[in-house]
Amino acid sequence: MFRTAALVVLNIFALPTTLIRAQSPALLPIHASAGTVVTFYLQTRLNPLAPNLIDRLPKGTTVSVKLLKTIDSAVDRDGSEFVGTLAAPLLSDTKQVILPANAEVYGLIALLRSASHPEGFRYELLVTKIKQDGKTYELTASTTPSLSDRKK
Repeated sequence: MFRTAALVVLNIFALPTTLIRAQSPALLPIHASAGTVVTFYLQTRLNPLAPNLIDRLPKGTTVSVKLLKTIDSAVDRDGSEFVGTLAAPLLSDTKQVILPANAEVYGLIALLRSASHPEGFRYELLVTKIKQDGKTYELTASTTPSLSDRKK
């Protein structure tokens, strides 16, 4: 009986180790040097009645951001913030300037669940807000046109 109990205990403690080794630690890193201009795509917008012009922009509107510091997923972890500036003005569909170049941009590195990625996760850079003249505009923009894993 002692042998059976010892084997059960060993198997319980050995099981998590086996599962951990079965998972691949490889995850595609993100690295972008300071000064790099990164293109982001606005997510889930287009509220034509909103008083905030950013909320009137359609999903997929491009936002060009010049990074002020290097981003490296080997050093910066999930949830780490980054700062940049607009590399070009944010324009409406009628070419009206909504936010000028050099407005402050804030974002974060996110580790997202991904059904289409072989490791099950992927890194994504997300813009979360832009500040200009004391006003903060909250938004979500990512480096991929859609945060969804669905292929169209």
